[in-house]
Amino acid sequence: MHEHYRSQSVALERCVLARLIGPEDAFTENPLDEMTGLAESAGTQVLGGLVQRRESPDPKTFLGKGKVAELKQLVEMHAADVVIFDNDLSPSQTRNLEKALESKVLDRTELILDIFASNARTHESRLAVELAQLEYSLPRLKRMWTHLSRQSMGVGMRGPGEKQLEVDRRLVEKRIHELKQDLQKVEKRKQREVAGRRDYLTVSLVGYTNAGKSTLMNTLTDAEVEAVDKLFATLDTRTRRWTLPSWGPVLLSDTVGFIRDLPHKLVASFRATLEEAREADLLLHVADASNPAVLDQISAVYGVLQELGIDEKQTLLVINKIDLPGAAERMQAVQNRYRHSVAVSAKSGLGLDALATRVSTALSAEFVTLSVRLDVSDGRTMAWLAKVGEITSKQFHDNHIEIHARLPARFAGRLTRDGHSFELLRGELPPEKPVEEPWKEKLPTMGSVFPATTDAPLNLPDEEVA
Repeated sequence: MHEHYRSQSVALERCVLARLIGPEDAFTENPLDEMTGLAESAGTQVLGGLVQRRESPDPKTFLGKGKVAELKQLVEMHAADVVIFDNDLSPSQTRNLEKALESKVLDRTELILDIFASNARTHESRLAVELAQLEYSLPRLKRMWTHLSRQSMGVGMRGPGEKQLEVDRRLVEKRIHELKQDLQKVEKRKQREVAGRRDYLTVSLVGYTNAGKSTLMNTLTDAEVEAVDKLFATLDTRTRRWTLPSWGPVLLSDTVGFIRDLPHKLVASFRATLEEAREADLLLHVADASNPAVLDQISAVYGVLQELGIDEKQTLLVINKIDLPGAAERMQAVQNRYRHSVAVSAKSGLGLDALATRVSTALSAEFVTLSVRLDVSDGRTMAWLAKVGEITSKQFHDNHIEIHARLPARFAGRLTRDGHSFELLRGELPPEKPVEEPWKEKLPTMGSVFPATTDAPLNLPDEEVA
């Protein structure tokens, strides 16, 4: 129970897909395209699918009776091992469907958790995935015990593994408590690490899974971050130095990819991993112009940023993969809606100079120019000013130096704390934050370039856990 088990190889299960489309669903791509990619990423063989348009789900079986019967015929025809829904199901709906279909049934959340479990590489990401899986599994233990008695592990049964299925609710709750404590320690350590890098301006890559964030990071920083055509290949934050022409070095971070209806528990579990994005001076939102659903994906990412409380942070939309077939028309559609976006190809390097210029311009808005008087012997402060900003002039006097410097506005407060008074010559200082208890601190916000007319969802639906 205290170890994080996962299968080393994925059994190739045969599966069929199902999705209920409600009146508010308006996705432009084939309704099962994304779920097909997710299922194949989990190692299953997708043999068919079924879609029902319905005003509201059936409270017992989610789909209507006729569609359930049609789905059972599909399962029998393909000899499928598992049915995967591109929706979230309640525990009772899952049990009723498994009884009616005589097959294992997974919902969207369980599949995404399974993919995260198979891709988790570090201790931190494994803790986060295990916590999300256990919180999802808690109201479903009875169903999982049933599975244990009749079949071996396959897709949807990874992560904590078979040992989880043998424990009772009390032990699961105990483990959840332990994981939350461990992740709190990880988050505090992560906050210290991020704070220790605040002498540099920071830029964080966010975006839909497989949008090309890791490829962009590799191209910009000569890093060797894994960049493959695979969903959720990156689950851990990596930070590298990026030298901007006519500017200097900044820190660039690659983060976990987002997806439509990303499980709330997973977002909460990965808060430590997303610390760089929360504290970044600028977000680069990378979107895939080659994907027919790119506008929907942009809105989905914006919804996750809202959930994290960073949707008002200064953001630059980067339209990637513009050199791929079909991307030109979609790129134009995105630019028509998001006028402040910049188009690039991370793979070929097209547009990267323009991106660097736009990033430099965006970061410049956060700078101030000031005049400060220092003792001639205070080499430490002079060196610090040169490191975090630019000393534009020095005027020597008998026992002091008058320095004009340009630096990020958030650093000016350090001069005051060190006992140095200064005169603000250009720019605006950020308002002082009230001193609060750590758990009451609010995240800093900055102006967003997303227009007020965006179709971004206001909220993500609550996950049903009962």
